[in-house]
Amino acid sequence: MELGNIAQALENSSILVTGATGFLAKSTSFLSPSTSILRAFFLFSGFFIEKILRVEPNVRKLYLVLRAPDSKSALQRFNSEIIAKDLFRVVKEKYGPSLSALIIAQKITVVAGDISKKNLGVQDLNLLEEMWNDVDTVVNLAATTNFDERYDVSFRINTLGAKHVLKFSKRCTKIKVLLHVSTAYVSGEKVGVIRETPYGLGETLNGTFELNIDNEKKIIERKLEKLWAVNATEQDVELAMKDLGTQRARKFGWPNTYVFTKAMGEMLLGSSKGNIPLVIVRPTIITSTYKEPFPGWVEGMSFDDMNTEILRRTVRNHGGENTFYFDPKSIHWEDYFMNIHIPGLVKYVFK
Repeated sequence: MELGNIAQALENSSILVTGATGFLAKSTSFLSPSTSILRAFFLFSGFFIEKILRVEPNVRKLYLVLRAPDSKSALQRFNSEIIAKDLFRVVKEKYGPSLSALIIAQKITVVAGDISKKNLGVQDLNLLEEMWNDVDTVVNLAATTNFDERYDVSFRINTLGAKHVLKFSKRCTKIKVLLHVSTAYVSGEKVGVIRETPYGLGETLNGTFELNIDNEKKIIERKLEKLWAVNATEQDVELAMKDLGTQRARKFGWPNTYVFTKAMGEMLLGSSKGNIPLVIVRPTIITSTYKEPFPGWVEGMSFDDMNTEILRRTVRNHGGENTFYFDPKSIHWEDYFMNIHIPGLVKYVFK
């Protein structure tokens, strides 16, 4: 899709984004669905919030739900965990010193909330009414991605959080689409061709029919009550809840708590969506930027050639003229990522 078509699809949209401080919200590559409004999101081959601020001036509003106790804390997180990142250097160059005032006044409303709670944890009733009357697109990126997370934490965010986002979307009078980002690994450790089919409520990977999401919630509550009754330490509670998550996941065929709770989140969305247009995306591996806003950025590190160039200079200055005899700028980065980096991760890391 041409950039002009993307801009047209997003023109005058009011978008609510959960999980805005996470890696996905700041740097996500998507595959393109068929409808223009969805392809607009997926074909941003880089950074969702950053790219909208940089190249999409006609987007009306971004509501960013950040987990925080109040609006002041949410704004602090926005400034320190989003805008302060090097990822936004091009945006900063574009807007200059007026960036914060311009963005806050015209583009972004930072919302203190928590998707694990009713109404996304938003306490400001006036703001809730504003969002219900204004938002036409909801993008749910919020998740805990730790494979061995505590079962209660992962269930609350990945499973019940998806349900709360759906309920919020149903209150939005102008809703066009709910886009929920899941993971390809909800399919477990299958091999061969894996069809992108939705999960039915209670469906399992190993074919058992005992999975009941309401019952899983009760199992979590009973386990916590038993631990508290014996005055278990916080460390003991954490270990016990991690073990419980792994046990429950493997009972139904999933390898870990993360993908199990994400799968249950998909089930709740699919079974309760009603008339809400719903798209569930299952990305696989997310790596660094290829081109935009600049090559090589990934959260916490960079794959650019600066270190290689410094190494070459140091070796050359010490007489090693023929060591590392290549120009790192000659590397074809697209070929490297598609044919070396990503296949290597799949073969040696995600075994």
